[in-house]
Amino acid sequence: MDKITITVPEAMTAYVKSRLAEEQYGNVSEFFRDLVRRDQERLKQAVAELRAPIDRAEAGGISDEDFSQAIAEARREAGLD
Repeated sequence: MDKITITVPEAMTAYVKSRLAEEQYGNVSEFFRDLVRRDQERLKQAVAELRAPIDRAEAGGISDEDFSQAIAEARREAGLD
């Protein structure tokens, strides 16, 4: 396992210590590992949300609509109209 040293403002240090005092985490490393895991999950979710319409479009095949019709439909689906 690698070791990383970080510097944070006093307010953040106080916050981390308060989380430890609440016994939410056993130590500072657990707290930061949890933050990284949550960030990884958030990124994975964001990529999946961006990928979904691309997958639908690829599965839909070629459309007979002209470009303006396709844009109008995409705007409706996205809730922009």
